Amino acid sequence: MPDTLTLTPQQIIRKKAAGDPTEPDEAALIHRHIITVLVENTIGAFIRVVNMFSARGFNIESITVGETDNPTISRMNIVTTGNDRIIAQVLRQLNRLVDTLEIDDLTNKEHVERELCLLKVRYNAQSRAEIMDVNTIFRGKVVDITPYAMTFELTGPTSKVDAFINMMRPHEIVELARSGRVAMKRNHVSEGQKG
Repeated sequence: MPDTLTLTPQQIIRKKAAGDPTEPDEAALIHRHIITVLVENTIGAFIRVVNMFSARGFNIESITVGETDNPTISRMNIVTTGNDRIIAQVLRQLNRLVDTLEIDDLTNKEHVERELCLLKVRYNAQSRAEIMDVNTIFRGKVVDITPYAMTFELTGPTSKVDAFINMMRPHEIVELARSGRVAMKRNHVSEGQKG
């Protein structure tokens, strides 16, 4: 039996569209996806979503949850990875949950995303100026200071947060906390229109 599997042109098109490999030695096209989910703000809604991911072996890179302008609705921002077929399966599974109101994969849509980082770094008289210069370049804020450590707050895209952390690594990071991504679809709303 040959090592290669012969696919029809239709199968190749479907596999490529789903991000699946078309050759035996080819890897699946795995992307990072940002999924927003509006759920009813009820006891257990969050855990049902997390359990759905866990039960099916899907990985969650980050998840943030907060109340919307309507106190009965919460917004979840979930960052996960997978090929298009797996993400389509995730979206279908999320849609089946009782508390789910709306689901949107923002990955290929115009969107705004931010992440919050709190970083505590040790400093001394020699390193203080350099640390403050890095903070100024990244437009961070000093939110706490002691004689031996400073805590910074930085908000921005994940790439900015990653770069800031990498610049602070040589100065002995004491503690680090990241919020995970928060994202919102961009849409053009005319005056007097809501939503």
